[in-house]
Amino acid sequence: MLNIPRDKKIILFDGVCNLCDSAVQMIIKHDAKDVFRFVALQSDLGQKIIQHLGIDAQKIDSIILYQPGFAYYYKSEAALEIAKNLGGIFYFASLFSILPTSFNNYIYDYIAKNRYKWYGKKETCLIPTKELQGKFLE
Repeated sequence: MLNIPRDKKIILFDGVCNLCDSAVQMIIKHDAKDVFRFVALQSDLGQKIIQHLGIDAQKIDSIILYQPGFAYYYKSEAALEIAKNLGGIFYFASLFSILPTSFNNYIYDYIAKNRYKWYGKKETCLIPTKELQGKFLE
């Protein structure tokens, strides 16, 4: 498909959302095993990945975790899978997976719907520092 690393898990995130930006920064900080790479949903690559997965870009208001050649997760399933991969204290968040996905997605959708109102929005996508550029795909 695309020239993306097949041995990394790709997180597609809303590049103009302050909450999403904070979440990405937290994931980078705690990604001790260097598992994740990041792509803004608004970027050309983000749009190509969404198209490749067959997701309607007009209906996506969520984080997506893509494991090339294996699977993809979105909404609460993506968040719980990311937490599980981070390990440590974040692993306990994966305990929410015992709850019905519909319930977890209801909570996720409520936060997603209000994220700009609560946390604000940027004019442009996050531009990584030189130290972090290797974590972001173009």
